[in-house]
Amino acid sequence: MTFLKDKRVIAFFAGLIVVVFVLLYGMHQLSSSKKELAMLKGQRNELLLLKDEYLSLKQRIDSVEGRKSLSGPQGIVQAVDEVFQSMGLKDKIKTLKSTGKKEIRDGFEENADLSIEKVTMNEMVNILYRIENAPMVLTMKKVTIKKSFENPELMNISLDLSFLKTT
Repeated sequence: MTFLKDKRVIAFFAGLIVVVFVLLYGMHQLSSSKKELAMLKGQRNELLLLKDEYLSLKQRIDSVEGRKSLSGPQGIVQAVDEVFQSMGLKDKIKTLKSTGKKEIRDGFEENADLSIEKVTMNEMVNILYRIENAPMVLTMKKVTIKKSFENPELMNISLDLSFLKTT
């Protein structure tokens, strides 16, 4: 009988050891699965950030592409005339000098110096807004604003503009 009891005790302890090993293995697997889950969540968050950045850049590119396809003027002089005629401020332009044209991929870029005299603050804001939101790729590279000598309430504006025309 003692031998039988000893067999039962040995079987019990053997079974207990097997159960402990199975539990330890299961805990190890669970731990590594949790680590993998945390890593995958981190990668998912990075991908979501990249997706948002991609969509933002795509929207900006589509906006510029839409403006490029709408551009009807053949040069910067026609583009400036279009912008200022729509506001009735064409007579405020003192000088418009083309400073050069350079070939770029898929078109050309033309630069010009524009000098505008005796404009009010409201007219200046409208001019800058129209240039920024023109239905063509017209970019301000440099803006200089000075008070008019004759009337301090009026301003003289010098602009370096760039016009992009695709071919």
